Amino acid sequence: MNIFAQIGQEFSVLPHVASWGDAQNIFQNTLSGRPKHWLLPVHACKAVGGEPKQAVLAVLAIACAHIGILLVDDMLDADPRGEYHRLGMAASANLSSTFQAAAVYAVARSIRDDASKLVAIESFNEMFLSTSFGQFLDVQSPVNESAYWKVTQTKSSPFFGVALQIGALAGGSSLETAKQLKQLGCLYGEMIQLHDDMHDSMEIPANPDWLQGRKPLPILFASQVEHPERERFLQLSQSIMDLDTLQEAQEILIHCGAISYCADQLIRKHQTAMNLLKHASLIDPKPVSELLDEIIAPVHALLKTVNVD
Repeated sequence: MNIFAQIGQEFSVLPHVASWGDAQNIFQNTLSGRPKHWLLPVHACKAVGGEPKQAVLAVLAIACAHIGILLVDDMLDADPRGEYHRLGMAASANLSSTFQAAAVYAVARSIRDDASKLVAIESFNEMFLSTSFGQFLDVQSPVNESAYWKVTQTKSSPFFGVALQIGALAGGSSLETAKQLKQLGCLYGEMIQLHDDMHDSMEIPANPDWLQGRKPLPILFASQVEHPERERFLQLSQSIMDLDTLQEAQEILIHCGAISYCADQLIRKHQTAMNLLKHASLIDPKPVSELLDEIIAPVHALLKTVNVD
C-alpha cells in the first residue's frame, strides 16, 4: 500500500481545495518529500493492533496540520525557503488556516466511534492553540533553559503527541491507550527538538538559527552557562557568516559541554519514554519503540566511539 499516493488522492478531493491550485501544489510538493513525521499515525495504529489502511485519513490530517503550521512558522522565522516569498504573506496566512481546517475535517472522517472522534477533534484544536502560543514564544527567543522548554513543550511536542493519539484511535484503541500514546508522542517531540538542535547548531554553512540570533539549546547553553570560552563564543556569534568563525564557535559548543548536555537530555527523555512504553496497553510496542530508538541511535553511536557505555 502506497500511503503517500492515497493521501495525495484524498487531499485532491477535499471540499473547496479540489480546484485550488496553490493548495494542491503546496500539498503535492511537500508530499513528494515523503515526510516521515506524516507516518506517525501508522506506527500508532499498528501498535494497537490496527491495519495501516485504517490510518490513511489520520495521516492526511497530520499532513495538513504539518503544512499549515510550517506556512506560518516560515514567515515568523523569515525562512528563505518559505512559500510566502512566492505567494505573499496574506495568501500564505490564508492557506495556513485552510490546511488547519482540512486537518480537522480529515480527523472527523478518520474515526467512526463518536466518543473517540470528539476526543480527536478536541486534541487537534488544542494542539493548534498550543502551537500558536509556542510560535509566539519562540519569536521572543528563549533567554534561559526554562523558557526553552516552555517553547518546546508548547510549539513542538503537541503535534507529535496528537499524531500518535489519532493513529491509535483510528486503529480502534481505547481512549486510555490513545492518551498513553499521546504522552509518548509529546516526549518523542521533545527528543526530535533536541536532535534537531544538535544537528542545526553543527551544520555548515551556518544554520538560520545562528544568522537570526535564535537560541536552540546548544547555543543557549554556550551563551548562558559560565565557562572559560563564553565571552569568546558571544563575540564569535556576532560574525558567524565566516566559515572559520563558525567552526571555532562550533568547537566551543563541544568544549564547553553544550553538545554533551543536549545528548544527556536526549538520553534521559528516551529512558522516560521507554518506561512509559513498557507500561502502555499495546498489542505490539515495536512500531513505537523503533521511532524512539531511531532518534537516540546517533547518540549511542557517538558514545560508542569514545568507549562510553
